[in-house]
Amino acid sequence: MRKLVVSQFITLDGVVEDPGGSEKMPGGGWAFAYDRGPAGDKFKLDEVMASDALLLGKKTYEGFAAAWPSRTDEVGFADKFNGMKKYVVSSTLKDPSWNNSTVLTGDVSQEVAALKDQGDGDLLVNGSVRLCHALFDGDLVDELRLMVFPVVLGSGKRLFAEGASPNHLQLVQVQQASEVAILTLQRK
Repeated sequence: MRKLVVSQFITLDGVVEDPGGSEKMPGGGWAFAYDRGPAGDKFKLDEVMASDALLLGKKTYEGFAAAWPSRTDEVGFADKFNGMKKYVVSSTLKDPSWNNSTVLTGDVSQEVAALKDQGDGDLLVNGSVRLCHALFDGDLVDELRLMVFPVVLGSGKRLFAEGASPNHLQLVQVQQASEVAILTLQRK
């Protein structure tokens, strides 16, 4: 059974919206104001290499599909990211263009539970805030990996929705990557 891993860039006040600035939101691009250094790059590389599929919401999928197919690198991150299976939760996306992409249109909890039973490597979720809310509500997240950036934005989409059900996690690893803290948490 594969593990469902939610991995996010996040501010001190819990905002996950537009860390790279591609969405042109007020305050977007905040992740590039800080250095995550070689340790942060290694963390992200190891995370992708341990995964055998991506699970994404439509908006994140469309951003990734526009950016990643043309990228290359010497360590193999782009090849792995582009080559792995991608599952997109969407009721409107019909013909995904990024290779190895499948659209999930049914009940999110049932579809994701079935995906967790189908593989050995991690099922990785990046971005996709609305999808993350549904995954937390459905108690489907096995591990949470947060790259915490030392910034407070005061507003924006947050990883945990207002009124979310209590969810107790166990901190299993803390790592400093230059100016960023990396927290790994698992179900308690």
